[in-house]
Amino acid sequence: MGLIEQSQWDEALGDERINAVAQMMSGMRSKVAEPKISAKGKLVRMVGMALEATGCRAPIGSHCFIEGDHGTTEAEVVGFGDDKLYLMTVSEAGGLTPGATVVTSKRPQLIDVGEELLGRVIDGAGVPLDGLGELAVSHQVPMVRDSLNPFERVPISEPLDVGVRAINGLFTLGKGQRIGLFAGSGVGKSTLLGMMTKNTKAEIVVVALVGERGREVREFVEFTLGPEGMRRAVVVATPADASPLMRVHGALRATAIAEYFRDCGADVLLLFDSLTRFAQAQREISLSIGEFPVSKGYPPSVFAALPKLVERAGNNSVGSITAVYTVLVEGDDLNDPISDASRAILDGHIVLSRSIAEAGIYPSIDIESSISRSMNHLTSRLHQKQVLLLKKYYSLYQKNHDLLAMGAYREGADVQLDMALKTYPLIEAYIQQEIHEVVTTEMAQTALAGLSSAWPEIVSMRAENTS
Repeated sequence: MGLIEQSQWDEALGDERINAVAQMMSGMRSKVAEPKISAKGKLVRMVGMALEATGCRAPIGSHCFIEGDHGTTEAEVVGFGDDKLYLMTVSEAGGLTPGATVVTSKRPQLIDVGEELLGRVIDGAGVPLDGLGELAVSHQVPMVRDSLNPFERVPISEPLDVGVRAINGLFTLGKGQRIGLFAGSGVGKSTLLGMMTKNTKAEIVVVALVGERGREVREFVEFTLGPEGMRRAVVVATPADASPLMRVHGALRATAIAEYFRDCGADVLLLFDSLTRFAQAQREISLSIGEFPVSKGYPPSVFAALPKLVERAGNNSVGSITAVYTVLVEGDDLNDPISDASRAILDGHIVLSRSIAEAGIYPSIDIESSISRSMNHLTSRLHQKQVLLLKKYYSLYQKNHDLLAMGAYREGADVQLDMALKTYPLIEAYIQQEIHEVVTTEMAQTALAGLSSAWPEIVSMRAENTS
């Protein structure tokens, strides 16, 4: 029986349960050697989502198998205390009884990867959801691995075209950058993600749909991505009704798949929707095993898990992962704990505004609140000056909007405000873009140069360079 002696199975499970567990173990998708039984124990307590087992030992993150009345349930070790292991089931925990046998395993958490995943939709366990048959892949990688050594990271020096005018022109992204897309509900977040997926120049797109409504998964695949977008995409979907552990696994699996393609030399775009749902799943796990909340219901482990996940993206010597993490702004509060923590660990943020969306402007990007921290390394000094002036005139118009609406301002009273008044309609037109329209980085920069050509500061700057 490979690495597992028959006597160990007899001792761990008893004769009547050997066949069922052995069949389940042989059907696991892992293609490594059979797991080595390290210990056995018994289930002594189940409260909410947390299970407690005694009589066995296993490291954090290892798999366990619990033999219940309705078959074998897979679980994972999420904590320990004294002589107890705290477990959480990967799927539903039905049929478990007090005293159920718990068998721990040292099987590493490996996931299937390869080009065969392109065009497919899978769940957090790697099971296909699209009805296109089983997956047959020949490569495996760890689900969890360390982030890149800082000195192994290649600096961000090359822009990534995402096909969106406002992002390419005003918040230029670089290959290997991690940026946050901060948005409330119903402001066009998923639509913008779909535009970036279809229009990007990245070779591979990995989409993680974590904790979203189940209805949105099929809509995103069929309508937002479409056949063209799916040809080079892998979608990992763990809807809101999946267990918190499955949602966390979905996030880790999508990141590991992106790492595999990066290590193969590809430029990968990782679209992660959403980082907030990942944090909420991690919170559910932590609170269920007794960790204390410290910030609006979030325990410390959540704020430790966020950078561990995000830091796995980036450049190495052969490829890149450019990651866009959506952050759900609850109640449109940009200072909630997850939003605040995310801004600190990301390389910039793009904010979608509800008021701009209500005005019919899509994508509803708030250019005053958004920034790309890598942009200065990717664009010329003239381009950077054009963006700063655009923000200046846009902000000046917004601050004086009420005065202008009442007709209390007389043209000629303020030269800067006069320029803002003339420029604002052009800025608004620059931000707007149709869903099916593709605007390359070169096109976005040309349009920005044409918009700013009459600004006095740009005219003066060009005169200085000429002289």
